[in-house]
Parts: sequence; C-alpha cells; structure tokens
Amino acid sequence: MTILHLDASINGENSASRAISRSIVEQLKAGQWGANVIYRDLASDPLPHLTLDAFANTEVLDEFLAADTIVIGAPMYNFTLPTQLKAWIDRIIVAGKTFQYTASGPEGLAKGKRVIIALARGGFYHESSPASSLEHLETYLRGVFNFIGIEPEFVAADGLAISPEQRESSLSQAKGETLRLAA
Repeated sequence: MTILHLDASINGENSASRAISRSIVEQLKAGQWGANVIYRDLASDPLPHLTLDAFANTEVLDEFLAADTIVIGAPMYNFTLPTQLKAWIDRIIVAGKTFQYTASGPEGLAKGKRVIIALARGGFYHESSPASSLEHLETYLRGVFNFIGIEPEFVAADGLAISPEQRESSLSQAKGETLRLAA
C-alpha cells in the first residue's frame, strides 16, 4: 500500500491540520505493516501556480495515481483552502487521466482511491452556524474529489481560534477520530 501524505499549513509544528494528518498516517501505517509513505509539504516546498509549462510536468499527477490512500492536511484560510493546496489540485484534475467528459456528463476515473482530509478551522461552519455560508473548504474538496470519482472522508477540528481550551478539545476529538479511520 502506498500512502501519499500532503500538508498545506504554513504554521509548521503549531499546525492543527498537520497534527491530525500525521495522526491519520500513523494509524494507517500501524494497520498496514510495510506501507510506503510519500510525503509532500506544500507549504515549505510549494508548487508554482499553474502555467502551461508547469501543466506538462506529470510528477505530481503520477504520485497521486500511484497512491492507494491520500491523506491531506487542509487548514481553512479566509474561508477556503490554501493556494499551495490549490496548486496541487490543479495538477491532479486532468481530463483523460482523472476524469473524462461523456455524453451524460463528467465521469471520474480515479475510483478506488481512499482520500482522508484533516480539516482545521478557526471557527464553526456547520449548517446551523451563522458562518455556514462562508465554508468553502470542505465543500470545495468534496466537490473536487467527487468529480474525479472519489468520496473523501473528513476529520475536522473546528473552533480552534475560540480559546485554548476549545483548541485542545477539538484537536483531541479529531485525533480520536483517526482511530476509527484506520480500522
């Protein structure tokens, strides 16, 4: 089994999404002896924004296609994903490789992969929250991966900026959820 582990937070070791994604990978490795992990830090080694020349480079797409499981640490910045993660996504959403257009609409070609996304958000964005209309991280990532044939799984730590106690509680709950995902 090959695990592709991506982190996009600029917060280094203070990052909640990194802590959760690391926990997910550790749990997956414990359950899959001999798993091969490929790590890509999109913040410390960012991909350039997409250009025609950059689009021709298939290294990122090849990594994605070769992976059985993809674990992504995805913090919410200004109600959506970091541009570093968007640059990666721009390289894996490729017609003829991960999706195709058909007479009945688009068809995902990346079926069979497992995608687990560790979300970290400073506030609360659930359906009944006042800020729910500003949640464009989980909805975007769900839509992108559904488009290529994958139903992503999410582990979320919310309310991280509310208070130190709320941060600790949310992180503890999210890390506990990683045990379920590895089963």
